[in-house]
Amino acid sequence: MNNNEIERLQAKTPEQRFLHLLEAEFHYAPKVAQAILEEAQSCLLGSAEHLRPGQVRVVLTRREAGHGRALRETATTEVVWTIDAGLEDRQVLQAHNAIALRQVRIQRLLDEALEQGAAAVQEDLAQALQVSVRTIKRDFAALQAQGIFLPTRGKLQGIGRGQTHKPQIVGRWLKGETYDQIQLHTRHALSSIKRYIQTFVRVVHLHRQGFSNSQIAQLLGLSEALVAEYLAVDHDHDTPECRQRLEEQLQRLIDGPASLSGLEKGGL
Repeated sequence: MNNNEIERLQAKTPEQRFLHLLEAEFHYAPKVAQAILEEAQSCLLGSAEHLRPGQVRVVLTRREAGHGRALRETATTEVVWTIDAGLEDRQVLQAHNAIALRQVRIQRLLDEALEQGAAAVQEDLAQALQVSVRTIKRDFAALQAQGIFLPTRGKLQGIGRGQTHKPQIVGRWLKGETYDQIQLHTRHALSSIKRYIQTFVRVVHLHRQGFSNSQIAQLLGLSEALVAEYLAVDHDHDTPECRQRLEEQLQRLIDGPASLSGLEKGGL
């Protein structure tokens, strides 16, 4: 797929329509419009009650369901999967290729399943992404070679949860990598990378204020497991360089218009 074809796909996304409206009708500069889009997505798209374009509902095995039972006797749950993330996916496709995009989608779907109390297997991913199980296995091998933990049902039942791609991206940032370097190494969209880091900073900020993991999860619309992962990353990167990088972002959060400093413990 060439760049012209990708640009035509980008122009058809809901995000691009919103950006065009902000720039053409409200005369916002492109960077300001992009910032408004990201904040709007963060505030308005947290609920799974209504499907967005690119999302589907699938039935997966519940996270706590044990092995050894017939499939019809295994507890299941309905999960919303984001097959196509719109502009973010177009950015990955434009910067890399279709294989990289599929691997990003695999990570996203596994995380979404886990955050909604489910656990997927490779066959679930193959069906959702309309590829063969053999293709998914190749993608798994490539991602695991990069040290990325893929929380499938087998992995979760066997050795427990490892570190998924979001905290790994945050760890790269804490060690001094730029957004562009992280994008090159992980093949995730810049907007996704920025969102993971901003969320991490907010988690640490609330944790320092004395909020519990469950309260932080409720405030930020995250799973408690992801909150715990982010706090573990903070604990594991206790070097002067990492501390300085984090403190700079925390200060920006406190000073900025979207500050969480006004929240008080017990206010939930």
